[in-house]
Amino acid sequence: MGQNETLNVEVYGGNHSPWVQAVLLALHDKGIAHSLRQVPPIEAMKKTGVLMPAVSIDGGPWETESSQILVKLGMEPIAGKDLQAVQVAWRGVWHRTDNPLRFFAAFARAGDRSPSLLTRSMRNFLRSFIPLYMFTLINFVKLRMQPQEPDDFADQYLYWERALEASTGPFIDGQAPGIRDLLLFGVVQCHSSIPVPPLEPLRSDERLRGLRRWLAHMHERFADYPHLYSGSYFEPAKPPPLPAGALQRGIFYLGVVAMLLLIPVTLPLVFLLMRKVPR
Repeated sequence: MGQNETLNVEVYGGNHSPWVQAVLLALHDKGIAHSLRQVPPIEAMKKTGVLMPAVSIDGGPWETESSQILVKLGMEPIAGKDLQAVQVAWRGVWHRTDNPLRFFAAFARAGDRSPSLLTRSMRNFLRSFIPLYMFTLINFVKLRMQPQEPDDFADQYLYWERALEASTGPFIDGQAPGIRDLLLFGVVQCHSSIPVPPLEPLRSDERLRGLRRWLAHMHERFADYPHLYSGSYFEPAKPPPLPAGALQRGIFYLGVVAMLLLIPVTLPLVFLLMRKVPR
């Protein structure tokens, strides 16, 4: 991929998010240089809390709608029914918090990659608030909305199996990955980052053979992509993202302990930031 030197892109977000993943996949595929941070910029946090992704292009305002960001990065817009189908494929995300220890351990491994030891350590300490926020948010939604388990998680992918049958190439959008490919592949990365029940039928259901072939093509296309979680579950196998070192994981856990000790402050802050998320 040719290096695009016309854009200067800053990205805030964690690579467990399907929407952050879609943006990072587009940047990687187009060869656009970018920086990634896991602590939200103050300007974005004032407007939309810790909503991710937040992206600033060429020093412009922080934007948070992933499908619109992808269009600004050169992708064709996605139709409303396709975007809804992507969101349907994300069902089951509430199972990420079934095992709290596994949940926080996964975030500990996904450490900040700043070349500066001081910056990296500070960010890994501060970013411990993000999984605390996500853990609270998911469990609050589960308690309040009580999402129903589908009869078969495989059903949520059938729309995309049919889309692949109608495609003129190996990808959903034809001969090269388009916006639908990146958004759906982002969902697969999310499901793979902390394995949840919707992952298993995608691996084994006989009705989803086309999607597994598509995943193989995506793995080949993104063989050197540094945020690939699905390589541990689908062929061809690819190595998972490089985990944070023991020191940085320890700093992250120290941050988690601090956030819990400060729960009279951090918990109200979680709910305050939830209210900032656009409905």
